[in-house]
Amino acid sequence: MSMSTLVETRDAIRLKQVSSREWVRKSLARIERLEPQLHALVSYDGDRAMAAGQTIDDRIARGEAVGELAGVPIILKDNLCTSWGRTTCASRMLEKFESPYSAHVVERLKAADAVIVGKANLDEFAMGSSTENSAFGATRNPWNTDCVPGGSSGGSAVAVASGMAAGSLGSDTGGSIRLPASFCGITGLKPTYGRVSRYGLVAYGSSLDQIGPLARTARDVACLLKVIAGWDLRDSTSVHEEVPDYPAVLDKPLGGLSVGYAEECFGEGLDAEVRKLAEAAIEVYRAAGAQVRPVHLPHLKYAIACYYVVATAEASSNLARYDGVHYGLRAAAPKDYVDVYCSSREEGFGAEVKRRIMLGTYVLSSGYYDAYYLKALKVRTLIKQDFDRAFEDVDVIAGPTSPVPPIRLGEKVNDPLAMYLMDVYTVSANLAGLPALSMPCGLTGSGLPVGLQLMGKPFAEDRLLRAAHEYQTHTDWHTRAPAVSEP
Repeated sequence: MSMSTLVETRDAIRLKQVSSREWVRKSLARIERLEPQLHALVSYDGDRAMAAGQTIDDRIARGEAVGELAGVPIILKDNLCTSWGRTTCASRMLEKFESPYSAHVVERLKAADAVIVGKANLDEFAMGSSTENSAFGATRNPWNTDCVPGGSSGGSAVAVASGMAAGSLGSDTGGSIRLPASFCGITGLKPTYGRVSRYGLVAYGSSLDQIGPLARTARDVACLLKVIAGWDLRDSTSVHEEVPDYPAVLDKPLGGLSVGYAEECFGEGLDAEVRKLAEAAIEVYRAAGAQVRPVHLPHLKYAIACYYVVATAEASSNLARYDGVHYGLRAAAPKDYVDVYCSSREEGFGAEVKRRIMLGTYVLSSGYYDAYYLKALKVRTLIKQDFDRAFEDVDVIAGPTSPVPPIRLGEKVNDPLAMYLMDVYTVSANLAGLPALSMPCGLTGSGLPVGLQLMGKPFAEDRLLRAAHEYQTHTDWHTRAPAVSEP
């Protein structure tokens, strides 16, 4: 079964074939029907969304110019600040937090006249690979509600896959956009570090975090990226780099596309069905005339260890502010000022967040900094150099997004190391600051989606999206939708 894409939705509204208000009503009806089953959202505001849709319809009726995404229903991951409602990060720590300002990407969406319907569930503070770590309950995969949707942007992916919204935004620190995109059978992009402003994103790992779009197709993702990308004075890590018209370049001939595949991404631990589907996807490129050749990423085997030192060290630092005094939940009856800190953090943070804070504090502590954190930074440089060399020979590197299909709820929740290994193919793009995309490339025998990951050169999102679009012109996996999304 296929569903309307973001572009189809936008064009239908713009041509007055359907009103924004009608489309928003359809989104809200689907949320009402599916949310008890899927738990994709932390919050939504139907009255606010309907009013926004009406405003767009009125402007179109008057013949006024409207924005790039006029009237299109969009959902935000709930670690993106909004000046209305709550921004919880799916944590008890921020359960009642109301931001005084909106994130840069939220301002960009509003300027483009998108209708923001609600805020999506996530692993607490974006720490997880399954969206089971939310303080408000796990999100379920619409293809099989006994399975996880991936994480940490699981709610954002489920919202798109189930038709609650035409597109969504997530954040990606080590695969948190791409893994849910893979598990939910949609397209998701982590842009180059610095391509999209992180202003208003609640920080997890500041040198790794990046905001990106999730939608059904590469064209949809290109439209969202065009709106949110670009320099922002308020984020010192955002880059003064020209933003191409991503949708406009999609149909340009790629001209001698070269696709690399790394043997290191097809090794131990890779599920047989995932391997078969990923290899078949790469053959689609070969059949379409692309040059397909092997590349080598010798330090990829150290990526998970490197990532979980760097990311947890940055998390330990970033989450120090949530202490019951400056920010967040405060323990009800502390015995003294030390207990304010201890009890507030004990009550406010979940188990996985505590685990990562402790690990990060350890690797930064006196006597261990050189042995762990400094060494991880050196390995990070080696991983980036591997990619630099590989991209001298190829335009994109293709491989499986995840080593396994969607896992069952609870399957790995008590085995952190097994859970961390689900990110084995995704964390390297964050460590190297590269753009990377996941798109659907097939279904397993039991009907679960599998994603193909494409990684590109820094700030070459245009070529990456063109490569993804090329694949989607030869296949129809991106048109498939779970049965649960039927009207």
